[in-house]
Amino acid sequence: MPPVVSEIVFSEPSGRPQTLVQFSGALVFLSLYAYAWSVGDAASSGWLLGMAVGAALSGVAEALPKRHRRGAGVLRVAAILVFGTVLAATVFVPELGIV
Repeated sequence: MPPVVSEIVFSEPSGRPQTLVQFSGALVFLSLYAYAWSVGDAASSGWLLGMAVGAALSGVAEALPKRHRRGAGVLRVAAILVFGTVLAATVFVPELGIV
């Protein structure tokens, strides 16, 4: 892995401010999905669940203690994969109604 990517992905967790932002984002995405589900449009809003999972994984990565750099890196990579999957589904499978 290039040194710059390794330094960013496997850096120390940032702590409380970023954790609150990430968990708030996950809560917003889950709220939007719950609203879509209650209206009866949950089939076309599945991407909101992916966004909520990605934001939650990122929030957990930032909430870990400073000594858990490798665990935070693994969770960050998992969040990137979730976000990338949502993006790929938008591009390659538009009939799912993601957009």
